Amino acid sequence: MSEPQAEHLSERSDPSALRWLIGVELANYRKQSGLSLAQVSQLSGITKPKLGNMEAGRFQQYPDDIATVLRVYGVAERDIDRLCALAGSSDRRAWWAPWSHVVPDWVQTFVGLEGLATSEFVYEPTIVPGILQVEDYAEELTRATGFVRSDHHERFVSFRLARAERLTRPKPLHVHAVVSESALTLRVGSRATRNAQYHHLLALAALPNVVIQVVRPEAGPHAAATGPFYLFNFELARPIGYVELLDGAVYVQDVDQIGTYRMAADSVVHAALSPTDTVDFIHSLISGNGD
Repeated sequence: MSEPQAEHLSERSDPSALRWLIGVELANYRKQSGLSLAQVSQLSGITKPKLGNMEAGRFQQYPDDIATVLRVYGVAERDIDRLCALAGSSDRRAWWAPWSHVVPDWVQTFVGLEGLATSEFVYEPTIVPGILQVEDYAEELTRATGFVRSDHHERFVSFRLARAERLTRPKPLHVHAVVSESALTLRVGSRATRNAQYHHLLALAALPNVVIQVVRPEAGPHAAATGPFYLFNFELARPIGYVELLDGAVYVQDVDQIGTYRMAADSVVHAALSPTDTVDFIHSLISGNGD
């Protein structure tokens, strides 16, 4: 069987996020098999500590080791090839390395996953999602949160803008963003700042890989009312969900839980304005935006 290709990961590769993804897959397959780490160690000849490190993604996982443990679990060859292909691209430098001193570890994992994803869905009820922000808008938000040191503001904003480059590069990230009306009307900076953000959203909405929708209060309740979340899809790994907290994040890996978040995404998409009506709505904000 031919091995899947993973060259598409090279441009935005992140070894720590990639190892984490592989570890999640290995742990899920082991749980499905009903085997303990000790039992896998006996059957595979790989030590228990090394198996634990493979599942935690602490160090690079080697294709031969991955194939060995997956065969113990009875995994189909196509999935063995898939994970071995992922492991073969896990030794590259993280794209966010220049910003590592200003970005918390949990954010590094998030942007690492985003860099590896082929598509993402984001629901954001409070602010414009970071990957869609312009510089002045990002600066105002960074200043207002108080979570970033004042001498790191400029670097943190440049990091947010670097994320957005993925939208316009070859093999771009496909983004479907649903944003609440209150997020768009939040008084961030000056009128000029808000209008620049609206114009940027209109430009992004014209891209073939970006879909933006606005959900308004009159649409009524929907299943995403608990707060913002992301869903990442990958070519060679199973989907991952992401829910951000004030000082950390929760990663959703369980297949049933992912299904619940997909249902919530479908619900809020159905409740939101169509992409065409969203463009008209954003135009109305530009013409009616007060000081």
